Amino acid sequence: MPSPLFDLTGQRAFITGSSQGIGFALAKALAEAGAEIVLNGRDADKLAAAAQHLGARSLAFDVTDHAAARAAVDGFEADTGPITILVNNAGMQHRAPLEDFPPDAFERLLRTNISSVFNVGQACARHMIARGRGKIINIASVQTALARPSIAPYTATKGAVGNLTKGMATDWAKYGLNCNAIAPGYFDTPLNAALVADPDFSAWLQKRTPAGRWGKVEELAGACVFLASDAASFVNGHVLYVDGGITASL
Repeated sequence: MPSPLFDLTGQRAFITGSSQGIGFALAKALAEAGAEIVLNGRDADKLAAAAQHLGARSLAFDVTDHAAARAAVDGFEADTGPITILVNNAGMQHRAPLEDFPPDAFERLLRTNISSVFNVGQACARHMIARGRGKIINIASVQTALARPSIAPYTATKGAVGNLTKGMATDWAKYGLNCNAIAPGYFDTPLNAALVADPDFSAWLQKRTPAGRWGKVEELAGACVFLASDAASFVNGHVLYVDGGITASL
């Protein structure tokens, strides 16, 4: 029989950017652990298909818009009930040499990868604080700790996600919230499709990663369920790297 420490029955999890890729995999994992799922995404058709597949609700709004995030979360809490687990997963990538990086792309990265974490995190935390408990899981990256050519602004945003997670824990742990982050390494996802299709990059990655391969999105499930559960009741401000050992070795 599964340990009750990891049982999420009676919990409601809201996952941003969850119509595909890592977000969908994490939503599926939380559902299998017993949580009720609420999905979010930019593509209405993909979002509807994902929600139907999981038997989940959906809550569509622009996570980069602070007022829209607060209105959507406040409305959902009033009409449906509490969001007890938040996974801030929405993100994007743009690759270009730093000296030629388009400033509009830099601003989009900031809004999508870090402002969204603040916007949705604050909106949900206000309700969690009033209840005296809640779980916030932010999706960081191996680039929270490491850099690679052509993605310096992305690296900056993911470094900020790691530090915002620590700040959330510092401000909100006293109210009963657990705020942590998962930092995936290189996973086979739509966001990485160009890299997966590049045989030279895949060969480099296999040599660079001690595990010798790309990660599978399902391998993030355990970390997410752990941080969302009572098993992580005294874990706060932690960035959990799930990366096949890439940050552990030179």
